[in-house]
Amino acid sequence: MANLEWLIRMKNALDYMESRMTGPLRIEEIAAVAYVSPFHFQRMFSMLTGVTVADYIRKRRLTLAAQELAISNIRVLDVALKYGYDSPESFAKAFRKAHGLPPSAAREPGVQLKAFPRLSFHLSLKGDQEMDYKIVNKEAFTVIGKSMEVTCKDGENFRRIPQFWNECNEDGTSDKLIEFGLREEWLGICMNMNMETEMLSYWIGVEADASTDPQAYETAVVPAATWAVFKSVGAMPDAIQGVWQRIFQEWFPGTGYEHTGGPEFELYPPGDTSAEDYVCEIWIPVMKK
Repeated sequence: MANLEWLIRMKNALDYMESRMTGPLRIEEIAAVAYVSPFHFQRMFSMLTGVTVADYIRKRRLTLAAQELAISNIRVLDVALKYGYDSPESFAKAFRKAHGLPPSAAREPGVQLKAFPRLSFHLSLKGDQEMDYKIVNKEAFTVIGKSMEVTCKDGENFRRIPQFWNECNEDGTSDKLIEFGLREEWLGICMNMNMETEMLSYWIGVEADASTDPQAYETAVVPAATWAVFKSVGAMPDAIQGVWQRIFQEWFPGTGYEHTGGPEFELYPPGDTSAEDYVCEIWIPVMKK
């Protein structure tokens, strides 16, 4: 029943967004339709669909704008204003990026336009595999590592983060960081996640004593939180990606928890990450609704 209620709420949120594509859309109002916090809604949405809420709205508006230009004589300026752009220039730039041509060309006979279809959520009730997890209360801890800023726009984070890991493994950063760690395990941390700006800070680091000299590396503090911890068993990256998918498809909808908006991380012990028995963990900060 919890899963079905969640599905209905997400569908209602999509309906709400679709009915207001030509007006202001505030994430607080969208999330309220789904009865969850703005951050949790945005994180659920991006994990389930592969696009952020902002990206989805942007692509849908540009799809509808292109259709309107193609079938009517409405002025480009009026279409730009209708779909939330402050000027014809900003609209033209976004339109060209989405469709590969200027707005005025949308009216030319035989022109090819791209359409980003409306999304829908489907619930899969398998019930054939339990999902083990544990709830852990952990005090604030210090991280020493290396970070980068990355955008979630157009899925850039999914491409850039694996590259970042390869760079740190190849240049010796990963091995050097272990020397600072309280334990021999690496953390891949998503911090300062801002779904509205579509940016986050990604850290490769280790948990360290607060008094440790970081030398050439950066330090940050991960705040105290209640964590839902999930085990991943299998070769990377397929195994852990499958666990992430199940967390957002099955676990969150079926429990009384939601994401707090704080940092989340993956914990990697040493070992052969391509082995079928490689074990690592996902830690997500949670709170009861």
